[in-house]
Amino acid sequence: MAAAADPATLRTGTAAGRWVLLTTVLGSTMVLLDSTVVNVALRRIGDDLDTDLAALQWTVNAYMLALAGLILLGGALGDRYGRRRIFVIGVVWFAAASLLCGLAPNAEVLIAARALQGVGGALLTPGSLALIQASFHPDDRSAAVGLWSGFGGVGAAVGPFLGGWLVDGPGWRWVFLLNVSLAALCVPIALRHVPESKDEAAHGRFDIPGAALGALALAFLTYALIAAPDQGASGVVIGSAAAGVAATVAFLQVERHTREPMMPLSVFSVRQFSAVNLVTLCVYGAFGGFFFLSALQLQVVTGYSALVAGTALLPTTILMLFFSARSGEIGRRIGPRLPLTVGPLLCAAGMLLMMRAGPGASYWLDVLPAVCVLGLGMVTLVAPLTATVLASVDPSRAGLASGINNAAARAAGLIAVAALPLVVGMGPEAYRSATEFNRAFRLAMPLCAALLVVGALIAWLTVRNPVPDKAEPEPCHPECQTYCTVDAPPLEGGETSR
Repeated sequence: MAAAADPATLRTGTAAGRWVLLTTVLGSTMVLLDSTVVNVALRRIGDDLDTDLAALQWTVNAYMLALAGLILLGGALGDRYGRRRIFVIGVVWFAAASLLCGLAPNAEVLIAARALQGVGGALLTPGSLALIQASFHPDDRSAAVGLWSGFGGVGAAVGPFLGGWLVDGPGWRWVFLLNVSLAALCVPIALRHVPESKDEAAHGRFDIPGAALGALALAFLTYALIAAPDQGASGVVIGSAAAGVAATVAFLQVERHTREPMMPLSVFSVRQFSAVNLVTLCVYGAFGGFFFLSALQLQVVTGYSALVAGTALLPTTILMLFFSARSGEIGRRIGPRLPLTVGPLLCAAGMLLMMRAGPGASYWLDVLPAVCVLGLGMVTLVAPLTATVLASVDPSRAGLASGINNAAARAAGLIAVAALPLVVGMGPEAYRSATEFNRAFRLAMPLCAALLVVGALIAWLTVRNPVPDKAEPEPCHPECQTYCTVDAPPLEGGETSR
């Protein structure tokens, strides 16, 4: 059933607008929760299923691999067949895969189910933002994106707390089973209250070769990075890396020459769009590495339980909840350049402060300051970044823009989770040794911070604030039809309009 409201006219203060926001927040929360909840559960999963660090990396990366590799196709499907329709299919798929994760008897089944989760995420993630862009009045889009980012960010930040409670209580499997209840709430609301929208100009065939090559490129590169610490420069590792590079080159060639590319390279001719996606790569690469390692650091090295480790990140939740919507509005007023520069720098400072979370660290003196500074940086950064990506392209290409930006974010996190343990010399059993893991963590945090500084520099040098529209001058008097201007022609008697 389609909602009665017309697309692109909804306001954030209306009931119809709130229903759309609730639906998109519920859907994106499923994805964001899983992205963060699983990090808290990793140590318990490793002990319960008797796996090494590589299997834990694949538990995270199998999901992000499918998500990053197929998210562009998910955006294109939404633009073609209806954003609400593909969004709902993605929610149902994600919930079914989550159920399989919760029932997985071993690491192999869990990793396969996580990949299936990524397919569902690739269908629903671009749809959540595209529904906002296509449904809300242009004047309310920045505020709507800010609300979406804020409440979605709450889902991501609540994830570690909720995950810790579930891991220490009923068990890590409930981390995945939780998604089933969220889907049961989200789907009926979407079908009843969210207006359908699609790109009427979308036609032709889907770029299946492009999607396959993109996924293969990420898969080969990820395998090489994860396998290298254990196998070294073996033929399999070198061959996988070479195959990843070759698949990347082939992907770019296909996208350049096919009639209906999944990722039309022409979209990158828009300077603002390209600039913000470069910032996204840096920022979300750092975030991916940080959240993967910090949840383990607090448990393995600092000695926190899963619940306490999750609760340690709760201040980020509070900051995102209360200030993200305001940050989106401020970004609209002052332009994205300053928020996209200051935000990454604050996040970098928070990650450097997190190096103090070692053995016997005090939460109030060591962990809390780092989390608060990181949260302030995320508040400053996330909503303006998302709004700028969508505003840089025509609304009819919202699904494509959202898909590309999400693919960049997921691919960056994927590569970071795969590469950081290799770069800092983390062995297969490192998460079982407090000394070894702490050494690697203290090497990894400056690398994540450096990546954020690079993102801030890119933003400052390349992102441009939009030129504000000139306000229409007001009549000098309700009955006067002459507008007051500095260069107004003289009226009778030599006077000018007042």
